[in-house]
Amino acid sequence: MKEEKLLKLLESLSWTEKVGQLVQLSGEFFNTSALTVGPQQKLGISDNMLKHVGSVLNVAGAANTKEIQQQYLEKSSHKIPLLFMADIIYGYRTVFPIPLGLGATWNPDLVKEAYTVIGKEAQSGGAHVTFAPMVDLVRDARWGRCLESTGEDSFLNSAFASAMVSGLQQDLDKQEGIASCVKHFAAYGAAEGGREYNTVDMSERKLRQDYLPSYKAAVDAGCKLVMTSFNTYDGVPVTGNQFILKDILRDEWGFDGVIISDYAAVRELIDHGIAEDNKEAAYLAINATNDIDMKSPCYANELEPLLNEGRIDGKLIDQAVLRVLKLKNDLGLFEDPFRRATEEKEKETLLKEEHRALAKKVTAESIVLLKNEHGLLPLDPQTDKKILLVGPYGDNQELIGLWAVHGKTTDTISIKTGIESYLKPENFHVEKGCDMLESYEFLGEFGATKDMIDSLSMSDEEKAMHLDHALREARSADIIIFAMGEHTMQSGEAGSRTDICLPQIQRAFMKQLIELGKKTILISISGRPLVLTEEAETIDAIMQVWFPGTEGGHAIADVLFGKTNPSGRLSMSFPYSVGQLPLYYSEFKTGRPLTSSTHSGRFVSKYLDSPNAPLFPFGYGLNYSSVQYSDLTLSDTTMSDELLINVTIKNSSSIDCLETVQLYIQDVVGSVVRPVKELKQFKKLSIAGNTTATVQFILTRDELKYYTHSMDYDVETGSFIVFVGPNSEETLEASFQLV
Repeated sequence: MKEEKLLKLLESLSWTEKVGQLVQLSGEFFNTSALTVGPQQKLGISDNMLKHVGSVLNVAGAANTKEIQQQYLEKSSHKIPLLFMADIIYGYRTVFPIPLGLGATWNPDLVKEAYTVIGKEAQSGGAHVTFAPMVDLVRDARWGRCLESTGEDSFLNSAFASAMVSGLQQDLDKQEGIASCVKHFAAYGAAEGGREYNTVDMSERKLRQDYLPSYKAAVDAGCKLVMTSFNTYDGVPVTGNQFILKDILRDEWGFDGVIISDYAAVRELIDHGIAEDNKEAAYLAINATNDIDMKSPCYANELEPLLNEGRIDGKLIDQAVLRVLKLKNDLGLFEDPFRRATEEKEKETLLKEEHRALAKKVTAESIVLLKNEHGLLPLDPQTDKKILLVGPYGDNQELIGLWAVHGKTTDTISIKTGIESYLKPENFHVEKGCDMLESYEFLGEFGATKDMIDSLSMSDEEKAMHLDHALREARSADIIIFAMGEHTMQSGEAGSRTDICLPQIQRAFMKQLIELGKKTILISISGRPLVLTEEAETIDAIMQVWFPGTEGGHAIADVLFGKTNPSGRLSMSFPYSVGQLPLYYSEFKTGRPLTSSTHSGRFVSKYLDSPNAPLFPFGYGLNYSSVQYSDLTLSDTTMSDELLINVTIKNSSSIDCLETVQLYIQDVVGSVVRPVKELKQFKKLSIAGNTTATVQFILTRDELKYYTHSMDYDVETGSFIVFVGPNSEETLEASFQLV
């Protein structure tokens, strides 16, 4: 539809019809057999408004979306199609690793391929918009939504944000892919205490320098929507915050797409304490240029009264409605309300073999080898040694994580299945060994009944039996593989925790088997960095596999047995202790640094009971090769516009590897305090066994810009240090002067 026709359509709508386009309700309001009265009455939405609602939340499946769309359009006088929006975060039916695992690939191009598949599958299932990617910078592992982030670094997150948006929206104009809604704008990852829905308080400089770049990268990549965050910024909740939404997103960045509130966030302006009632909440949100009110009665019931009272200008509503109509037009919904989604196409598209193959490749690159004492890994598939797999995740298909809403665990390859494809049956044994958790009572908060909770827990007799079986098999085993980790419901949204160690029941079980003196391997499954300090001291090899997705078992086995050389690198630091949080490599310099202060002993910046450094730093990850860095050289000792930086990488083993070479800089003196290190570039390259490669970076003047004391985004001349290495701690150094 041409814009002229779109404007005429806008003019033809009544105010009630216009407001309807700005209201989003969940699928239960569109029951296809009869109107579901309960939710409607609870929310306070009228029958008349329901006829004009513009978008639907979390309904997917070609049959479902088609039926709802048909019934809606039959009753619609203007035939404006519904938008179907859904949480499709890291997979539709083919589920990839959680985004924190995707961050560990350090491979945006590969992740773009994955998100292209996600877009294709979701489109075949009738979805039009996905609430992804989540690009929140996160530095506190207590926050459950670490699962949805690609990590702690703004530069790396920006690369992934661009890749994910581009992948989802691949060929959008050809009715392929789906529209991307980046979230949560802005700075939600800095929620105080790592507690979900909590306050954020930071300087504008920190906001702009660290937290905004990844959202800007998504906007620059062409994302069609932006979702507001639940948190406050500078004392004002973002959904009603004109500085964040209007001044920065709209005016500075020129974003003219749709802004949608997070679930009930407009109504929650009352709970925050800046709105007295629903009318005031609607007033604040629409004035901040928030377009769609998700699952709240505020816009539906209060925008027209505000208009009639003269408190808001009708242009605000018209502008918001036009943005929604343009989105529908960009998706081709006026020509085809179903965007070519059919049950036949859906069946053909979901879980295609090439999708599974890509998922296995992505998962393999997401796995981080954290420890490999005495080269225990890779295992020899031809070995005659007895291998025991124990733990609640050993023979378990629950590997897709909390936000794989449309995925199915029945499609998932278990770790047991993956290992079985390598070993002779007589050399491999599997025991559960222990329960996942001491108690499942917390699941009651997620709707589980007492009977459901009781059914999950082992009885004392079952615990004793499983322990006895595991101990018996462990005594005759040569190698014990522990498949341990968080419960699916312990991470993700509303999954904040203060204890981020492995569950105590699992740790106690492992301790008993470790005492047998066998070789041990830990496969760690989680949605966040865990405190693995005890495990790092007692276990021979540790693989961090996140929630690995549909092809998890195959990818894990490929790494275990050396078919795949691990290449994952942490995109978020693993703490030595939870008391270190928030924790990140790019911390500010301090006046009393631990290692170089003129002060001594107690009176430097340190803990009395813990090291300052993480257990495993940002960028860290081992492989099966032997790689050395040497000969870091700069093209000059001074820099005006650009500088060539070379480093030699030698693979002195016979095993080919993927190596992620990381370039950091330090601005030695600035008008405000600067970080000790900042990631500026990285290259992931293949290095054949027994070969040497020279890796070159071109560092430009623009890459040295930051928000100066006067809040100008600019460079300041002076001394800089360059660091190049395999992670943020083990680096070679050189220096130059910026002139």
